[in-house]
Amino acid sequence: MRTITFYFQVHQPFRLRRYRFFDIGNDHYYYDDFSNKSIMRRVAKKCYLPANQVMLDLIEKHKGKFKVSYCISGMAMEQFERYAPEVVESFRRLVATGQVELLTETYSHSLASLRDADEFKAQVLRHTDKIEQLFGVRPTVFRNTEFIYSDHIGHMVAQMGFKAMLTEGAKHVLGWKSPNYLYHHPAHPGMKILLRNFKLSDDIAFRFSNVRWTDYPLTAEKFSQWLKDIPQAEENVNLFMDYETIGEHQWAETGIFEFLKALPEVVLNSTDYGFATPSEAVEAYGSKDALNVPYPISWADEERDLSAWVGNELQNEAFNKLYQLIDQVRKYADPSLLEDWSKLQTSDHFYYMCTKFFTDGDVHKYFNHYDTPYDAFINYMNVLSDFTERLQQATRERQESPEHATGEELEQLIAHFRETLAKLEERKALEQHGRAAEAIERAMPQAEAAHQDNQAKPKAQKAKEADAPKKGEKSKKGK
Repeated sequence: MRTITFYFQVHQPFRLRRYRFFDIGNDHYYYDDFSNKSIMRRVAKKCYLPANQVMLDLIEKHKGKFKVSYCISGMAMEQFERYAPEVVESFRRLVATGQVELLTETYSHSLASLRDADEFKAQVLRHTDKIEQLFGVRPTVFRNTEFIYSDHIGHMVAQMGFKAMLTEGAKHVLGWKSPNYLYHHPAHPGMKILLRNFKLSDDIAFRFSNVRWTDYPLTAEKFSQWLKDIPQAEENVNLFMDYETIGEHQWAETGIFEFLKALPEVVLNSTDYGFATPSEAVEAYGSKDALNVPYPISWADEERDLSAWVGNELQNEAFNKLYQLIDQVRKYADPSLLEDWSKLQTSDHFYYMCTKFFTDGDVHKYFNHYDTPYDAFINYMNVLSDFTERLQQATRERQESPEHATGEELEQLIAHFRETLAKLEERKALEQHGRAAEAIERAMPQAEAAHQDNQAKPKAQKAKEADAPKKGEKSKKGK
């Protein structure tokens, strides 16, 4: 039996408020709480809660034959807890069925994998811990932010012990090969790579409600026929998309919920496909070949590269300015700065600065709450300027105050103090020696005078004794 792997990305950024130049140094709160709360509540109502219920109903209806997987960003989990705790409970019910797999990503939904290995690994660990805290499972499969992947990133992921990773089935990487097989990292055969079938995924995610699409309307029967048309040797079809596709990007009025409710039954009854989680697919199939990806790919835009986030001067300026602070953040940032650091790394901030046109530009505008990419850049850089000032102040305070220093800084301070103390002791000894010399020098004239007195006194005494009558002379004369 061949398999279908359904995977959904769940993410919401912490959107920044309008932060003006004159706020720098005066107001250190950066987030649009009203927008973040209202958007989360809206998407929870339109997508997360009803979609989770559909998935739960499908799992119960098909008694273990329907399976699905998710990756929920750390930013989304924080906002669930803050604004929509019932969404966390609905995901817990799904996980409890045993038919749902949760994946790990970067906690901040960041681009750290492109810049700093230590930051990347720290965020992956933090995200894994958060998933375990909320849902009681520890993921073994990884999906990087926006499906960004390269040989180097795959190497880091393999070193962290993950058995598989999801990414885009990009044409310029695959060439004549099909995305409907398992592949592996060229240096780590044990780490499998699952590739997104972007055509079938985007038929649901983007084209489903497009009345100008030649295949509109999309039905479960039509989609199942497309699956059957795939060559028999191709084993696993990966349908990866944003979870917000269901009910938010594709509204309920488009029929997206009815399509999803019908699809598993039609697939199971009329095709040779079943459903599998990423881990089950890895166990079921061997690798077709090594996949060489020397340059990073992603699932964004026509290029399937990094240009959605670091494709123009605005984006690169903001990205580089942010990560220039990383060493200072590690050494001197307090908890408040660290939380802001985490939120400012979210890839969406750079996505809003994209200046593409045509179809890709329309997609970027749909997700962008700024009027223009230039507004997004100015707003972000104002926030980053204030963050930098706070970090500089924290650095000065930490350097001047030993009680807030790290272990390494304390050792450096102790060594510095010891060196200073030794110099002071040496200076003290020299000063004492100098004072002793001065005292000796002041005492020399007195000592010389006393010596001269002592020399003169015996001579005078002798003369006096010579002039005095000898003992007995006076009495003799008197007689």
